[in-house]
Amino acid sequence: MTDYLTIGKVAKQSRVNIQTVRYYERRRMLTVNRRTEAGYRLYAPEAVRVIRFIKNSQELGFTLTEIAKLLRLRVGHTGQCGPVKRQAEVRLKIVSEKIADLRAMEKVLERLIRTCKAWGTTEVCPMLDSLEERGELK
Repeated sequence: MTDYLTIGKVAKQSRVNIQTVRYYERRRMLTVNRRTEAGYRLYAPEAVRVIRFIKNSQELGFTLTEIAKLLRLRVGHTGQCGPVKRQAEVRLKIVSEKIADLRAMEKVLERLIRTCKAWGTTEVCPMLDSLEERGELK
């Protein structure tokens, strides 16, 4: 017999708040297995694993929509890993693009900081002037 967990226990073991558990339930990423006579939600112990899966996937940058797809792939244990790999490759490309954008922003900020003469007035501040000029930051 399965020992069902209350929403509070699921939240505590998953290290999330109760609202997060309810949100995943609304998104159909998590299911309530039973309810008590008083109507309290009861979850199978697997719910903790699912939430940890979701949180770990989010840390890697996956969206909840992408995570839902990964969860569906996980349910079908006989499926192939190819779709999972493809989804990870897409996520890696997005992350790489973000890193390139951040590096470009870093260079612009470094250049702007080098042009700053902190003792001047804001009327002639090269950083503020650059921010006013469209397309002049790069």
